[in-house]
Amino acid sequence: MIKYAKHVIALFLVLILFFNLFINKKSDHKSLKLMLKGKTIIILPLGEKYKEPGFISTDEKGNDITDKVKIKGTVNFNKEGHYELVYEIRNSKNEVARAHRFISVKKVDQIIYKNSYENIDNTTRYWWSGNRFDYQRPAGGANINELKKYNTFFLGPDKKVLYLTFDEGSYQTYVSEIVSILNKNYVKGTFFLCKNFISANAELIKKMIEDGHSIGNHTYHHLSMPSLADKENFSKFLTEIKEVQDTFFKISGKEMDKIFRPPRGEWSFRSLQILKDLGYKTFFYSANYDDFSKTLSKKQALSEMVKRYHNGAIYLIHPNNKGNFEALEDFIIEMKKQGFSFGLVRDIEN
Repeated sequence: MIKYAKHVIALFLVLILFFNLFINKKSDHKSLKLMLKGKTIIILPLGEKYKEPGFISTDEKGNDITDKVKIKGTVNFNKEGHYELVYEIRNSKNEVARAHRFISVKKVDQIIYKNSYENIDNTTRYWWSGNRFDYQRPAGGANINELKKYNTFFLGPDKKVLYLTFDEGSYQTYVSEIVSILNKNYVKGTFFLCKNFISANAELIKKMIEDGHSIGNHTYHHLSMPSLADKENFSKFLTEIKEVQDTFFKISGKEMDKIFRPPRGEWSFRSLQILKDLGYKTFFYSANYDDFSKTLSKKQALSEMVKRYHNGAIYLIHPNNKGNFEALEDFIIEMKKQGFSFGLVRDIEN
């Protein structure tokens, strides 16, 4: 009898196990749900009332319980700032489902084309760094003090600090691999990115921000900005800048650094003034080389980098070249041996 009793107990336990698994599976299939409609990150112009996009909630049986959802938090549409709304639903079992929506109330830049812009030279210029190989600071492509009037820089302070900047023009790059090398060596980099790259690499962008790197504006379509710095094309000028800003915010929930790198190094004093009026600092470079070649090797890239260093050097590096990527770590190690540290261009001041 005892033998049979053991079998009966074992069978009973197995049945209980299967019953629990069935119930849990069924419960998981029809769990408490809360889903937001519309975007979870919203940019709201200052003064414009917030309109709730909506939400829907269902209980374990699939019944609509949307009317029982509670919303915590408020949005002051008359005050600039970042706001969070928390949506919450709780059932009789004290189980909770939550969702979050983030709203940024900001003043929309009402930049208009000023008549005074017509008095500023709009001749298209092409930046050249004035590369030197004697470890001295180059003169650059324009007077350094005149550029500062436009919040424009091509050198950092005359100290043993180097600035690594990477320009992306919406082609395939080694940005992810470069970020890994920088992190490994405890160095922060500045990445000037176009809209398409930002929108296509959301998770990478979030990681770069978390790791402390700086992301700047490199325009929407990689166009020549002086060609848009007139009254007729002014709206296109603004679009090239604002589309990048808005895309960055929608992905990260943060404002991007107000730093700019002109595509192809094309600039005019008028385009620099407009960018200044938009709150930007423009950054050229004092150390660059022909790194577009597909045949550029690690050895060649390292040699070009090392022979151009100087106090406050801002390096232009294109992350689409494998040679640059492969040489980067050796360059960082060598410069640290020479007593240099690495900084972010956003920290450079007049």
